[in-house]
Amino acid sequence: MALDQSDSRMLGKRVHAVRRFNRFYTRQIGLLNEGHLASPFSLTEVRVLYEIAHRERATASDLADELRIDPGYLSRILQRFEHDRLLERRKSATDGRQSHLALTARGRRDFEALDARSNREIAALVRPLRTADQRQLVGAMRTVEALLAARPEPETAYRLRPHKPGDLGWVVHRHGALYSAEYGWTDLFEGLVAGIVAHFVEHFDPERERCWIAERDGEIVGSIFLVKKSRTVAKLRLLYVEPSARGLGIGKRLVEECVAFARRAGYRKITLWTNSLLHAARHIYQTVGFVLVYEERHRHFGPETTGQTWELDLRDRSGGAPAPAQGVAVSSGRRGSRPRTPPRSRRRSRSTPRAPRRSRG
Repeated sequence: MALDQSDSRMLGKRVHAVRRFNRFYTRQIGLLNEGHLASPFSLTEVRVLYEIAHRERATASDLADELRIDPGYLSRILQRFEHDRLLERRKSATDGRQSHLALTARGRRDFEALDARSNREIAALVRPLRTADQRQLVGAMRTVEALLAARPEPETAYRLRPHKPGDLGWVVHRHGALYSAEYGWTDLFEGLVAGIVAHFVEHFDPERERCWIAERDGEIVGSIFLVKKSRTVAKLRLLYVEPSARGLGIGKRLVEECVAFARRAGYRKITLWTNSLLHAARHIYQTVGFVLVYEERHRHFGPETTGQTWELDLRDRSGGAPAPAQGVAVSSGRRGSRPRTPPRSRRRSRSTPRAPRRSRG
């Protein structure tokens, strides 16, 4: 489609803006130096080393496609690496015409030194920025990558760690902000979360309770708590994953950590309370083995929704997907009222799980 004169002028301005940024960034990270990272390697050669180091069975054709390098130029780079004993070729077991590329011990040492130097230089560039500015910088870079790349690089791996000062305030803040934005819940929900967190801090038993914080790229992206309800029953609380980190398996991993810890701590059962509209969380609970045992309609946080109690029997190690719960009790759950307990005959029916009292969070 042809551009009119106005669109053409705007495109020209944007082209100049992108080129200006390219000039700034290449100068900022030292790409104009003869040897990248004060090494005998060019930027292209360092990138080739990086790709070989991070692939199990790299081939020359794969590298040429990934890096969009002329095959002849790439061949000369690989020959130099072989001559310097940084690279070795291994014949493919399935295709004798193809060779897999691998770094030698010397090549891996050289690459790791370059990688560490690159990390230090970027850290020196980013460290002077305020934390909020660092987040904005990384977010902007992700936006550039998402808009320009048909296939962005895989997301950085996340890690789980125990909580530390400052984490618990983040948990309260993010629950309040996100559930208000996504579901219209009032500050009563944030107050509930604050109460749960305060109780955890005041009564924390490290032998029987735990909080896990999920981090990615140095930023908190998720959390979960396992607390003591009784000597034999633990309660899973406040599962949360940032929208930007969804789809990475963090939620399921957090729940699995809770289950494994509860078993080690000697609990016989885990219970939790959630809401029917939290579909992703409910799917995780069911996948891990939790069974829905009780429901109640309520307006505790504003809009009407259905609260649900789920349980996991830790003595059942079959590992199979749980059968759907049958005969789940439902209560109208008006605001300020307690849920009605199912009739005694139904509650003790063998085909119907026992319905516990409501437990939030």
